[in-house]
Amino acid sequence: MSLKKAIIDAFTPEGPIKMPMHNEGYVMEKPKEYKIPPVVTINHISVEFDGFKAVNDVSTAIFPHEVHFFIGPNGAGKTTMLDIICGKTKPSEGTVVFHGNPLMAGLGVNINLTEMREFEIINLGFGRKFQAPSIYKSLTIYENMELSLKGNKGVFSSLFFKATEEQKNFIDTILTNVELIDKKNEKASGLSHGQKQWLEIAMLLVQEPEVLLLDEPVAGMGKPETERTGRIIRSIAKKHAVVVVEHDMEFVRKVADTVTVMHEGKILVEGTPAECLADEKVKAVYLGRGKFHKSGI
Repeated sequence: MSLKKAIIDAFTPEGPIKMPMHNEGYVMEKPKEYKIPPVVTINHISVEFDGFKAVNDVSTAIFPHEVHFFIGPNGAGKTTMLDIICGKTKPSEGTVVFHGNPLMAGLGVNINLTEMREFEIINLGFGRKFQAPSIYKSLTIYENMELSLKGNKGVFSSLFFKATEEQKNFIDTILTNVELIDKKNEKASGLSHGQKQWLEIAMLLVQEPEVLLLDEPVAGMGKPETERTGRIIRSIAKKHAVVVVEHDMEFVRKVADTVTVMHEGKILVEGTPAECLADEKVKAVYLGRGKFHKSGI
């Protein structure tokens, strides 16, 4: 089988996803072998603020259908990495290269995101969710989704916009995936904290991003909502690459495929959750700061 056919087969919905099984407590016996190329490559990224290097020579890759976590103590550079990927912050050195979905964009796509503005990167296929949910509380869940449809931009156009049947079905599919379909006609103001987070994720998904960037998606949630969020993220990864910044180590352990542990702007360790959370350097960094004892690190 040619490389091109293998890549196309990997992105065909009817066929199996040719990616490693996600981590849910087991330990990988051998390194993961990817049969498809990355969707994003991060090459020797550094960011300097007034002489301080917030990110220092970071290189990694984000793969389709994978949940990739950036973890580390406060100030490690995790959120700055998301800012760089989506164009909010420009690096002092290095590049972030978008390769796209091989089936949709064709082979050999290499777009340097560090040369693009934030809205251009969003339009290219990136969705960014910040810590606090940003939704229209006075509108229904369905109306929030309708406003977020790809191509439905601007207040004036939104006043006269009417979704097609295909778009309505698409909205219903996403709301089903984030477990909000039974509330679609309710006002967003009545949602719980976790449900508001899921709605914002759904509002990003309706824009059909290639890569979804989530900053602390389970912050402030109780255990049931955290577990449901993990289930939703795993479901999202069937069609999208998902990048997550998070502090909840138990959540990381259950949901992540790949973990990049950062410390003082650099990558300390990268691997599966089991590999990273068992690493002595990771334990020293976290335990030395009195964090994450409940996770067994």
